[in-house]
Amino acid sequence: MTFNNKKLEYRVTLNTELNLFIVFVKDDENTFATGTTIENAVKELEKIA
Repeated sequence: MTFNNKKLEYRVTLNTELNLFIVFVKDDENTFATGTTIENAVKELEKIA
């Protein structure tokens, strides 16, 4: 699924082995961040995107 907030569009996946959410910039698979919640992952992505 693709989501967006005021700053960027992103996709969310869940790694069930590690119990981590992975958030990718919609148009760049190489830019991503992880977090234990979607909100944490998005905050980390905003720092690097």
